[in-house]
Amino acid sequence: MQRCVSTWSLHRTLGRFVAPDSAALGGSSRPGPSNGEGMSLLDLPQVLTQRGYNALHICHFHLPSRDDAYLAQLRDALAEAEIDLDTLLIDDGDLTDPATAEQVETWVSEWLDVAEALGATRARVMAGNTALTPESLHTYAERLQRLAANHPNVRIVIENWLGTLSNAQAINAVLDETGGSVGLLIDLGNWRGPEKYDELARIAPRAETCHAKCHFDGERLDMEDFRRSLHILNDAGFSGPLALIYDGADDDEWAQLDAEYDEVRRVFNGT
Repeated sequence: MQRCVSTWSLHRTLGRFVAPDSAALGGSSRPGPSNGEGMSLLDLPQVLTQRGYNALHICHFHLPSRDDAYLAQLRDALAEAEIDLDTLLIDDGDLTDPATAEQVETWVSEWLDVAEALGATRARVMAGNTALTPESLHTYAERLQRLAANHPNVRIVIENWLGTLSNAQAINAVLDETGGSVGLLIDLGNWRGPEKYDELARIAPRAETCHAKCHFDGERLDMEDFRRSLHILNDAGFSGPLALIYDGADDDEWAQLDAEYDEVRRVFNGT
């Protein structure tokens, strides 16, 4: 199994950088300017190799430039470090809002061009918060299928995130409607509540990549919840990349990621 991490888990390491033009409808997609003291994204691949990682998910807003020259530099840096770019996370845009979906689809398409230029295996496309009716489901699925057809060199995946895709029924409906042209990135920490585990079990067999996100019990990692979620994934036969997600209060991101990875190894190695 690949040892993978998302750049979101290293947001502080990267100086909390957010590209100023990263929102689908203009402006920045995240608050908080860079502190100017972070590691360059171009330097990250070698550091990941030194720390035992071999795969990466990159948040789109961590890219300081979409120029061809910069994208070629980053692709070369990943190749030289032997880091697989599993997924470009397109972390903005609502394809389900009829008022802006046309504009967002064009914006997403431009980011899929970036994913292809970087050699990403996948690109995660967000859904939104519009209620999933039969009509909106069909329109949303059409947009996803059109994007997939126009970008055959990168696999589009959706995620169990936000209102539109807030339950297993909605996830499975979209995957069924798109007929295999779109895949699933499963996030183990996006859902909460007593039905979380049953809901994860209903989509886990369809997952091809993962965000292994651990919640917190106070200031401590909630390993009980994390372990149970990982077992659901393992029992479903998952063998894809598990991108570790850490967004807790402790600024020592690397140490917290190591703790998460130790639990991943215990579950998937049966120890």
